[in-house]
Amino acid sequence: MQYIISENPIEHADQIEALYDVTFGPGHFAKTAERLREHNRSIPDLNRVAINGDGVVIGAVRMWPIKFETGEAVLFVGPVAVHPDYRGEKLGLELCRQALVAAQKAGWLGAIIIGTPDYFAPLGFTIVPPEQFTFPGPQDLSRVMRLDLAGDMSRCSGRIIPQRMKSSGRQFV
Repeated sequence: MQYIISENPIEHADQIEALYDVTFGPGHFAKTAERLREHNRSIPDLNRVAINGDGVVIGAVRMWPIKFETGEAVLFVGPVAVHPDYRGEKLGLELCRQALVAAQKAGWLGAIIIGTPDYFAPLGFTIVPPEQFTFPGPQDLSRVMRLDLAGDMSRCSGRIIPQRMKSSGRQFV
């Protein structure tokens, strides 16, 4: 038995970090995507974790506020991680789907993910034209995808930076 819930940072943060270590190893901190997460805070209300019957986190996805230099605020999705014992059940897709539904309901314009296009296409993600986005470091642009949520992301372009959120009732970790 497993279920998906919003992240509770006090209960889940350490388990999520341990899951990321098991899933990606220590090298994941060197990726360009980490430049959008460091000194930034994810949004627990949108983040999703999968819990097994023993209350152990077996999957997670976090949502990070980012923006374009032109000002449009969007979400950066990831990392998406599923414990090796639970892979093959499409749990990662379901975690993302639930997080994206919550983000759309919350009014977020859109979302960006870096990943395998064949895996994330069922959620509606499409590959971004290579010249549309600029990242804070080298990035394989064939893996960059976007998804419209409550708006049209085709108007977003340029350099992407972390969005330093001010506390306005939303909780960030």
